[in-house]
Amino acid sequence: MSISVEKAVIARLSSHGKNFEILVDPYKALDVKKGKEIPLEELVVIQEVFEDSAKGEKASSEDLNKAFNTLDFKTIACQIIKKGHVQLTTEQRRNMKEEKTRKIVDIIARRAVDPQKNIPHTPQRITKAMKEAKVHVDDMQSAESQVEKIIDALKPIIPISIESVEVMVKVPPQYTGKAYGKISEFGKMKKEEWRNDGSWVAVVEIPAGLQGEFYNLLNSLTKGEVETKIIKKS
Repeated sequence: MSISVEKAVIARLSSHGKNFEILVDPYKALDVKKGKEIPLEELVVIQEVFEDSAKGEKASSEDLNKAFNTLDFKTIACQIIKKGHVQLTTEQRRNMKEEKTRKIVDIIARRAVDPQKNIPHTPQRITKAMKEAKVHVDDMQSAESQVEKIIDALKPIIPISIESVEVMVKVPPQYTGKAYGKISEFGKMKKEEWRNDGSWVAVVEIPAGLQGEFYNLLNSLTKGEVETKIIKKS
């Protein structure tokens, strides 16, 4: 189903000193930016490339060839959407910000602890503290890149820090096959050793807030036969 002009937004790319604009479905265009394949008839209002869509001024074939090395509309449209700027609706921006906020809260809840009690903060407490601190979440930046700045903003509100622990793990021989990869993915491997009996011993650095999750993983991988010991906190 094609989108109406009233609900369309502009996707714009500036190249070779010219602006190239197409009218697109805002949600489908965002899907294309994320790498999804969308049928052209569901993506654009009209198969025309404009220099100024508000005035109805179409881009010339000469300018299109210079900028895109083709006159194929589908190829050009995909490049404009993927490389250019797509206007977002108010609803899209709100949803993106809410989703980004949830990701940031999840990261902080998984990694940070209350250094006074050495326990993780709940997502609810983190969310409340972010509101009190009037934290600004940038929906255009990755969640990961904003975590450190947001934790600094939360420190006047709640005692919080990202601390890590180094855990010595000894896995019996019969479980090393499936456990090795999972443990390696979970944290930073600081040291490892294969023992003569076939067991595997490693020192893994993990965020302090993830200790419970880490131990649950170890127990599930080894049916509770794993040996662990915290050897360093930082």
